[in-house]
Amino acid sequence: MPKVLVLYYSSYGHIETMAHAIAEGVQANDAEVVVKRVPELVPEDVAKAHHFKTEQGAPIATTQELPEYDAIIVGAPTRFGRLPAQMANFWDQTGGLWLKGALIGKVGAVFTSTASQHGGQETTLYSLMSNLLHHGMVITGLPYSFQGQLKLDEVTGGSPYGATTIAAGDGSRQPDANELDGARYLGSHVAGIAKKLA
Repeated sequence: MPKVLVLYYSSYGHIETMAHAIAEGVQANDAEVVVKRVPELVPEDVAKAHHFKTEQGAPIATTQELPEYDAIIVGAPTRFGRLPAQMANFWDQTGGLWLKGALIGKVGAVFTSTASQHGGQETTLYSLMSNLLHHGMVITGLPYSFQGQLKLDEVTGGSPYGATTIAAGDGSRQPDANELDGARYLGSHVAGIAKKLA
C-alpha cells in the first residue's frame, strides 16, 4: 500500500479544506495518507491581526520525514502569483535530501488557491512544482478526465496543472463542490500512479 503525504500551508483555511479533500481521494483508492502542514513564519500577533486561521488540526511536517512517502502532494495559496514564504522556507531546508537524491522517483502533485479567477493559479502551481522537479520527482497534474475543470456554467477552480480553488479577495468564498471533487480526483489519481510505480 503506497504512503502519500498531503503537505500544505494555509492562511485562511481554504488550502486546509482542499488538503483534506485530497486525502479523501487518496483513501478512496486504497492508499495510506498523512496530512501535515509546514510551520507558520508570521508572528502570532500579526497572524491574529490579519485573521489567519491559527488553529489547524494537522501536525507540523519535518523535511527529514519526506523520504518515508511514496508520493507527496503539496498545496499552498498564491502570494502575488508564486508560492508563499512559509512553503518556500520548508523546501529551502531540503538541500541534504537533494544531495542524497532521497526523493528521486517519488510521485509529486500540487494544488493552490487564489483570490480571483486569474490571480496566479498556474504560476503558483509551477512555482510549487519546480521544487519537486529539482528533487527528481515524477510530476502529475489534474487530467482532463476530471470533467469538472471544463465547466463554463459557474465560476470555479480547476487546472490541468493541479487542483485549485478561488477564495475571493476577502477570503469569504469557500471551496465549492466542483473544486472539492477535483481535489478528491487528484488524490485518487496520485494514489493510483504511486501504486503502479510501486
